[in-house]
Amino acid sequence: MLLYPGATAAEAPARQHTSRPIVTGTSVLGIKYKDGVMLAADTLASYGSLAMFKDVTRIARTGSYTLVGASGELSDYHALLDKLKGLAQANANCDDGFEHGPAEIYSYLRAVLYQRRNKFDPLWNSLVVGGFKDGAPFLGSVDLRGTAYEDDVIATGYGSHLALPIMRAKWTPDLDEGEARALLEDCLRVLFYRDCRALDTVVLSKATATGTLVSDPYKLETDWTSASFVAPKAGGDGDGGW
Repeated sequence: MLLYPGATAAEAPARQHTSRPIVTGTSVLGIKYKDGVMLAADTLASYGSLAMFKDVTRIARTGSYTLVGASGELSDYHALLDKLKGLAQANANCDDGFEHGPAEIYSYLRAVLYQRRNKFDPLWNSLVVGGFKDGAPFLGSVDLRGTAYEDDVIATGYGSHLALPIMRAKWTPDLDEGEARALLEDCLRVLFYRDCRALDTVVLSKATATGTLVSDPYKLETDWTSASFVAPKAGGDGDGGW
């Protein structure tokens, strides 16, 4: 049955997929540490439940101070990055030496997502904005409804259930860079074990007083010799849990 009665398939308008994301990414993690902010995500973009693209970087540098990571629909994320590029170009055209920092980018994205939500045409993303400017780290999150908050540790997607409790338990304000990286890798490893939309190839990024950096993708070291993986109890006697 046609969506538009009386019209052929060729005459019907293009279908809109605002609330039906097609190619999506899963969790993004963010953490403050004593020298700045670090973000992490895997490189998988899923077509439904199919692990279709395994080399997609979902964390981008925006200007000299800011990193933006996204879970959710990849095309909507790219549309937001195009908006941020236009904002940066408008700043450059003024030639006054001003550049938006992470707090300004965060506020701008909150307004964009909230406006689209009010039009019932949301951008299907949960964003993590991290950065470092004027000697202070910044870490915030914005979801598809424009709901925004700042925190010392942030996770989107399944990470908000599986990784956030780990980060909250182990986080301290005096973490050094190596400890922050190890904590994020531990969380990404848990997500790879437990989230069927996650991958063991990941990207880490950081924002410090010296600028922003996004790493090349690399593989996590994983271990599948745990007894619960080797001989799971599902379907046997007992509660069927792991």
